[in-house]
Amino acid sequence: MQCPVCNSKETKVVDSRLTQDGFAVRRRRECIKCQYRFSTMEEMELLDIIVVKNDGKREAYSRIKIEKGIMQSLSKRPFLQENFDRMIHNIERDIQKRNKKEIASTEIGEIVMKHLKKFDKIAYIRFASIYRAFEDVSTFKKEVNSL
Repeated sequence: MQCPVCNSKETKVVDSRLTQDGFAVRRRRECIKCQYRFSTMEEMELLDIIVVKNDGKREAYSRIKIEKGIMQSLSKRPFLQENFDRMIHNIERDIQKRNKKEIASTEIGEIVMKHLKKFDKIAYIRFASIYRAFEDVSTFKKEVNSL
């Protein structure tokens, strides 16, 4: 790890702690050259998973795409970043539990909706209205009433 102050590559780990339900490690580091202390985070990453889109196209899994989609539905909604990060980790854990090299985008959408429903009901409705492409008010109303 490179020191953010002097750019030295010689740093040592002073302390390590598990965070976010054990899916990330926060490390406290110290630069050997200038003694500056800084923190780093190591997070689990989903690798080698291919997402199969509705049109049959395949692309590599992207955490950023999921985060971006959920953030749009959470626009102007109050939430703690720590809780958001935990939800993302739980979504990725559920994807990994499928134990597949390929997963349909619809499966990912259902997993996201399951977690978002517990996280924020308004954001869930926003996400569902786009994901499920409600065609009329009665379908939308039925979803709201199910909450």
